[in-house]
Amino acid sequence: MTLFADSWFFILFTILAIPAVILGILEKPIKYYSFAVSIVFLWLVTKSNLPSLIYLCVFCAAELAVLELWLYIVREKGRNSKLFWLFLLLCIAPLMIYKVCGQFKVSVFAFIGISYMTFKVVQIMIEIYDKVIIEISAFEYFSFLLFFPSILSGPIDRSRRYSKDLERIRLRGDYMEMAATGVYKILTGVLYKFVIGAGVYQIMPFFGLKTGLAADLIYMYSYGFYLFFDFAGYSRMAIGAAYIFGVEMPENFNAPFKSKDIKDFWDRWHITLSHWFRDYLFSRLMMSWMKNKTFNNRLVMSTCGFMINMTVMGLWHGFDFYYILYGVYHGLLLSLTEIYQKKSKFYRRHKKDRSFIIVSTFITFNLVMFGLFIFSGRFTALLGIAGSAAAGTGAAPGHSVLLKYVYHWITGVSGS
Repeated sequence: MTLFADSWFFILFTILAIPAVILGILEKPIKYYSFAVSIVFLWLVTKSNLPSLIYLCVFCAAELAVLELWLYIVREKGRNSKLFWLFLLLCIAPLMIYKVCGQFKVSVFAFIGISYMTFKVVQIMIEIYDKVIIEISAFEYFSFLLFFPSILSGPIDRSRRYSKDLERIRLRGDYMEMAATGVYKILTGVLYKFVIGAGVYQIMPFFGLKTGLAADLIYMYSYGFYLFFDFAGYSRMAIGAAYIFGVEMPENFNAPFKSKDIKDFWDRWHITLSHWFRDYLFSRLMMSWMKNKTFNNRLVMSTCGFMINMTVMGLWHGFDFYYILYGVYHGLLLSLTEIYQKKSKFYRRHKKDRSFIIVSTFITFNLVMFGLFIFSGRFTALLGIAGSAAAGTGAAPGHSVLLKYVYHWITGVSGS
């Protein structure tokens, strides 16, 4: 079984959602039942891979121990910046081990949701340092990490916001409206992922195997639309499922191809990821540099922050060269946008003009599509850069090898 991807999941989800709806209508807590359902889905997804299940259990228990120790130190000894970095390293160590070992085709800490769970753990760890989180409930911690709608590919929720939803008992009318919205989101997510996204995906194998500027351009735009509808569709289904179980999970996409500039794009694309990096990396770099007077020029400071922030985001996707290049590319775009908006008199005079916005949106759309072309791996493969998957499609389900087999399956031609 795969979450939000096959018929068995949707059949079981429909059955297991009924008690949640009944509890909501009766104005009873859903949190314990929700946790039980998450355990059921995790068991069904991982039961055929015992090492994966063991790694998942070890990760959750070890990270809780690290967080409890960190909470004790901050509460009893106060904040210590050196220890902060040590505990941050401990929190991300399993993910780093998984990423590094993966480069050598070795599976260590390979389990469903490790990347997104690491984000959640690091968020808790940082907010303990900020003394915003002053205690940890084991039940809320495990419920937060293992909540089935978001475990595979987000959206990335925040622990304090999630805890409020977990404890909140909604009035019957409020819950019924929320559940109806959840059903609508699931249905539109199905339309996005399995109709539009899958439809776009059908044309990709043909152009993935061809060469030439026209084929590359068609592949670039089709891949960009495919990735959006596939991922946005998944996110909508995940959010809709969370709504039914009483959790108002944050939105992850907001018409990203309408973005006026690259800054606007990252407020609309994979919102929970970009805002996580903004809040827990970029903003903290800015505050640290301002406090230590690292830079005399704020514009230079912000551009350096953008470069680091987006390069780290690229590395989070993976250590393949095209992921790193994708991060650097967006770091450069954000830096240039910052310089242009701060220095250009033309921009300040015309930024609200309708014609300017149309042109800016068109340019941004094409820059975004080229960035996703880099992310797919095909651009670096065309350049013959080592470390790229030849004409790959990045993190989406569809590497070039798979596209080749899909092509042969569609056309009925055998080959390897």
